[in-house]
Amino acid sequence: MPEELKANVLIVDDEEQFLNVFSQRLKGRGLTIDTAASGEEAIKHAKDRDFDAIVLDMVMPGLGGIETLKRLRTENPDLQIIILTGYATVEKGVEAIKEGAVDFMEKPVDINKLMERIGAAKHKRVLLVEKKAEEHVKNILQSKGW
Repeated sequence: MPEELKANVLIVDDEEQFLNVFSQRLKGRGLTIDTAASGEEAIKHAKDRDFDAIVLDMVMPGLGGIETLKRLRTENPDLQIIILTGYATVEKGVEAIKEGAVDFMEKPVDINKLMERIGAAKHKRVLLVEKKAEEHVKNILQSKGW
């Protein structure tokens, strides 16, 4: 049996019922879940807390998925964002990946595949954090002349 994935995940979707059911399903699989009902709310959450992955709906009123993705990545380029949409097109998928999404999935999403992608996103984030920490230590040592 695979070990349980522990990850902090932000789910962003304007459909309240979907958000509630989906977050409960992921909590049931051991994830720590925060939710946001808009792009603006997602940006605020991402400033206040670290997430291993963000699952972001593509089509939302107000600040849409691509614009939210751009703003989140401007604030923190290391964020691991998975786009989820009920309106998938090749063009939208390519645009999302070009803007920095790590994945693009269609609704209804296969929960097992999503868990795999969240696990991969967490792993990539851990590697990025470790690399930055190593570079920071290296810079300190070089500045001290060691």
